[in-house]
Amino acid sequence: MTYIPTGTELIDPFKVLEAAGIKSGMRVADFGCGTLGHYVFPAAHQVGPSGKVFAVDILKSVLNGVESKIKMDGVANVESVWGDIERPNGVTIPDNSLDLGLLINNLFMSSQKAAMMKECVRMVKPGGTFVVVDWKPAGVNFGPDPKLKVTPEEAKALATGAGLKIEKDFEPGQYHYGFVCTKP
Repeated sequence: MTYIPTGTELIDPFKVLEAAGIKSGMRVADFGCGTLGHYVFPAAHQVGPSGKVFAVDILKSVLNGVESKIKMDGVANVESVWGDIERPNGVTIPDNSLDLGLLINNLFMSSQKAAMMKECVRMVKPGGTFVVVDWKPAGVNFGPDPKLKVTPEEAKALATGAGLKIEKDFEPGQYHYGFVCTKP
């Protein structure tokens, strides 16, 4: 039986947030946050009580999981937001209101990649940061179907097409690539 790593073995959320330059008081959104809020809760801790983290997902069942964890852990600075990141204005977060946007392990799932990137970038304020992390296109026999994976070059083209400036690449984990952008 093949061992398949999960959670922080795949991607260390603290490494991603460090690369993003997260700071106390920031307003952050994790787009397509997932049931466990793998980035939501570490981000909530790092932005502190003066910051805010939005856990965005289209699946209400996912948001129910996040809301349960909010209650269990007594976290006051996380808000779950139901929204469709593949549709223009599909998320109720206002334009230009976030310091940091995270799009992690979502590109490979979307058939509307350019629309998704534009919708997520819309909410990041000028001078804000946007981080993309997704599966490396080759080299593992687990994860998404290789035909669905998005190359770093394709992801960067989507980011620049949405008006972002690529700042740096980073290694979020052995099986993923990542890069940090700013919104001019």
